[in-house]
Amino acid sequence: MSAMNLKGRVAVVTGAGSGIGRATSMALARRGCHLALADINATGLAQTARDAKAHGVRVTCHDLDVASRDKVRMLPAEVNAGHGRVDILVNNAGVALGGNFEQVCESDFDWLMEINFHGVVRMTRAFLPYLHAGDDSRIVNVSSLYGLISPAGQAAYSASKFAVRGFSNALRHELDGSCVGVTVVHPGGVATSIAKNARVPAGVPDEEVQRRKALADKLLRMPPEKAGEIIVRGIERRKARVLVGADAKIASLLERIAPVGYWSLLKKRIPE
Repeated sequence: MSAMNLKGRVAVVTGAGSGIGRATSMALARRGCHLALADINATGLAQTARDAKAHGVRVTCHDLDVASRDKVRMLPAEVNAGHGRVDILVNNAGVALGGNFEQVCESDFDWLMEINFHGVVRMTRAFLPYLHAGDDSRIVNVSSLYGLISPAGQAAYSASKFAVRGFSNALRHELDGSCVGVTVVHPGGVATSIAKNARVPAGVPDEEVQRRKALADKLLRMPPEKAGEIIVRGIERRKARVLVGADAKIASLLERIAPVGYWSLLKKRIPE
């Protein structure tokens, strides 16, 4: 199968104001892909737009909370008005939530799922008719390393990212034979601010919070720019699954070899 030519295409990217979303947007812009950038972070969104425009592509900015049904429902018409088409949807927006399951209250769990999973479903439902109208389209859903394995202390986040993985895989099978392909992305330790900005449940001791953030600093090492390039190369190659980083590749292998016992092996290697 030939590579997907991104020049002149139009991509919608959520969470485009920082981290992986920004890096993916820039990698697309370097290839001549026009962009509809969406985020709730207006300052970061404006910076990504300025940098992307330097590559000579058309860029529109959209204030978007993917947990808002109304805003998601209105977005496709806004994007179509600015670009006249949609070829690629990158569902990247996401949040984190620290704490064990018994520490996380129901409302916080639901808050995370609304953004990390239901946001992906809403965006896909909203844009799928526009993607079907094209000749070569792709949905790119960003899961996680924790959509491959499920560490202790990540019950909510891992549940959301496994849900993204399952949704993406089933959707790919359903769309087989159409002009719309589906890519699911599993980033490993990418140096973004998601861990620092994670919501912390009430009652978790401050020393525990600081310990977890220090651990995240040790594990999140890959520059976002490298991750963005890996993701966009995966889009070009029409890959069904993109593993970003050696840690994601190792975790995927371990989970296949020891689907129940992998955690007993991994937890010994995680620095304290």
